[in-house]
Amino acid sequence: MAPEREGTRERVVSGATAASRAPRARLDQPRPPRRRILPEWDPEAFGRLSERIARFIGTGRFLVWMTVVIIVWVLWNIAAPSDLRWDEYPFIFLTLALSLQASYAAPLILLAQNRQDDRSRVELEQDRRQNERSIADTEYLTREIAALRIGLGEVATRDWMRSELQDLMKELEEMGNGHREHGVFPADRSPGRDVDDR
Repeated sequence: MAPEREGTRERVVSGATAASRAPRARLDQPRPPRRRILPEWDPEAFGRLSERIARFIGTGRFLVWMTVVIIVWVLWNIAAPSDLRWDEYPFIFLTLALSLQASYAAPLILLAQNRQDDRSRVELEQDRRQNERSIADTEYLTREIAALRIGLGEVATRDWMRSELQDLMKELEEMGNGHREHGVFPADRSPGRDVDDR
């Protein structure tokens, strides 16, 4: 029972909870990938494929080829020898093929429309943001132009300066004419002036 041994002894966790505890995952490391039962596919690639199919189904070329295939199918199963016919008169196999095609075409068209709606929504949001920026820029420029107009109203223009100088010249001429009449600025020397005033 030496005190040295007690201090150096490692702490051992015991009990039911310690045995059942799983090792904790570290937060600074990514988790290992899970194994999946189903195969993975790229949703964007699948969406692009569905859009291509939907675009092809919506063309006149598809309708022409579909009509040609149905006419050949019906004519072959009516006019061909009975040993070579694969779908007799009620054309049940043709009906099954057309319903199978319709059952796949409808979801593919809906998927393509959903993708188009998503794209339209994103474009609409981008257009709205661009419009908001344009409106803000326009308002800013309007305020700047108004400030420039106010500033220009306070700035002395060349025409205003000319008119002020002309008015000042007229006043000076009038004052000069009035002073000459009253003798304020005599041309000859008055008797009381000194010689040093020249």
